[in-house]
Amino acid sequence: MAAFSIFRFFRFLRAIFAPMALVIGFSCLLTFIFILYQPTTGPGEIQRLGWQSWDVISMTDYEQLPTDSSSTPGQVSGVDWWNVSTSQDQTADGGSLPLDVWAPLLPHDTGLKVSEIAVTRCMFPPDLVGDICAPSTTIEQDAIKGKWVRVERDLNKQSGLWSLNIYYRRTRRLDIPLVTDFQLLPAGESPTPLTDPWVKVDHSVRDGVMRTDPIYLWYRTGKTLREMSAEEKQQLVTEVDVLYGEDRPWYGFEKLEPAITPEQEGRLESVWMTYRRGVKPVPKAPPLHFSKDGRFKVLQIADLHYSVSRGSCRDTTIEPCASSDNLTNTLLGQVIDEEKPDLVVFSGDQLNGQGTSWDPKSVLAKFATAVTDRGIPWAAIFGNHDEENGDVKEEQVRMMQALPYSLVERGPKDIHGVGNYVLKVKSADASMTHLLTLYFLDSGSYSKGYLDWFGFFTPTEYDWIHEDQVDWFLQQSGTIDAIERPFTPDTTNDFDGIWERQSDQLTPETRKLAKPNAMVFFHIPLQESYSTPDRDTRTGQLLDYGLHGLEGPGAAKKSDGFFEKGLLTALESDHRASASIPEVKVVGNGHCHITEDCKRVKDVWLCFGGGGSYSGYGKVGFDRRFRVYEVSDYGETIRTYKRTENNVILNDIVLAGRGAPPLNSEMPR
Repeated sequence: MAAFSIFRFFRFLRAIFAPMALVIGFSCLLTFIFILYQPTTGPGEIQRLGWQSWDVISMTDYEQLPTDSSSTPGQVSGVDWWNVSTSQDQTADGGSLPLDVWAPLLPHDTGLKVSEIAVTRCMFPPDLVGDICAPSTTIEQDAIKGKWVRVERDLNKQSGLWSLNIYYRRTRRLDIPLVTDFQLLPAGESPTPLTDPWVKVDHSVRDGVMRTDPIYLWYRTGKTLREMSAEEKQQLVTEVDVLYGEDRPWYGFEKLEPAITPEQEGRLESVWMTYRRGVKPVPKAPPLHFSKDGRFKVLQIADLHYSVSRGSCRDTTIEPCASSDNLTNTLLGQVIDEEKPDLVVFSGDQLNGQGTSWDPKSVLAKFATAVTDRGIPWAAIFGNHDEENGDVKEEQVRMMQALPYSLVERGPKDIHGVGNYVLKVKSADASMTHLLTLYFLDSGSYSKGYLDWFGFFTPTEYDWIHEDQVDWFLQQSGTIDAIERPFTPDTTNDFDGIWERQSDQLTPETRKLAKPNAMVFFHIPLQESYSTPDRDTRTGQLLDYGLHGLEGPGAAKKSDGFFEKGLLTALESDHRASASIPEVKVVGNGHCHITEDCKRVKDVWLCFGGGGSYSGYGKVGFDRRFRVYEVSDYGETIRTYKRTENNVILNDIVLAGRGAPPLNSEMPR
């Protein structure tokens, strides 16, 4: 019996051993992980993992950090909140950027490798066949000097028997002499003094161009990176590019004289080699905000129609009229100096298309200079001509984001269009209250057309705002919080003055809880822009101000109902007791150059900008003009007028707020 009891006891121990061991072991593991184990960063803390050849990189991430006009920086005593730097103001780390990818918008701070700049010719365009004509190299040379990088801009794009491209190597090594200067010289000439370490590139940069004198690229090498001072590093050549046309190079770049291909007016545009020294950070736009007295001004610039060339004047009495793009830029500068806007909106057709803007980058380098030179934030949307030639809209967005003071955004990728985004304008006081919403939509280009005998696309119908864009607009509207309106700025920083502040506020009967007023910008007008306007209940007159009927309707033939399903559905307040007042008070369009009226349809104002460029079509006697929106009373009042090329103010009217015609939705039923 005793033996049987001992047997049962050991069998019991054996039965509980496995689960007990598991529990004890698991407890020890948890104790080690959460109590005993104290990891250190070790030497890896000072190491940086840079770009690797197998990584997928996004150029946009480096070109410009995200711009969010609604971000909320921390408060600093005595400093306006929009002047406070945020983490987004930091530039990308140049040490993490790829060395063997040509991306001139990236802020590279590494120099170009000595004796490793070349000009190569190829019978086939490298864009089609790749780098089969790249300079010869070996695995060892690539490992030591870096891989060959092709400047993806054909020097013989307009002329020449073959493609001609510049190649270079880029290095981060500290013991390699780096390029500090360039010269272009005719055959038989050399830089002086020759005692400097100048190197001549083998092929002429005019190789393959008939009946032209050859010129050769020379470059001078200087110290190694280890030997350079901080000032000398800023003179390093960090990038090479090519510009087509006689206008400005890209921001931060310089032209290398003389032109590789001289201009032949009406036949060939000039070709320039451009280069950048050091790193020139692109100035960022401050967050959009009202002035301290509650004002915010928007200048709409419609239909510039710029080309790679200096432009050709159309439908104007100006004599002589040459270089219409430059002439328009001068006019823009005068209007901006007169109006002093807080935001400039380019409402589409920045590019002329139609075969004249065949290199969008060279056009985008100049289209906003009148604005960026004055340090004014700007936004842009696309028109039907912007994608007719060259780079697609996604690439144009990346380029525009890399320009100074840009607020352009790509927008969501899962809906129609590129450039559907929202900007918010906030109060100047410490509350940073959202007081005005600006929606931007891509109305597309063409929905239907045909190919002619030569393979060129001929459009027959315009595109429209699609249903998924309408849904996106309603989603964005639904995320906007209601505020107490009219807004009263907070003039104190603590609770001590709360009672004094009460005396400045309006009585409760004049206030309401509603979303801020909103404006929408897109290029191609809606069909409703040609509908019968509302009547002013005070006078019985039609609410339609400005010229129209000088050209046919510019709206698309099809529609997904953005006016009814979007604009009239998004209300400023969902409260049952409130009137059905639309959140959006104004729609701004371009597209129709000699239509510039502003009419109200079902309580929404539909306004055309009117053509402002000598490069776009017009009508003799119809002055170029620009529409101005002046928002005051902290977002409550919206006024508009047009300023012409002759400095005349036209159709000054109040669209919303004090002095505006009563809304139909507010009238007693």
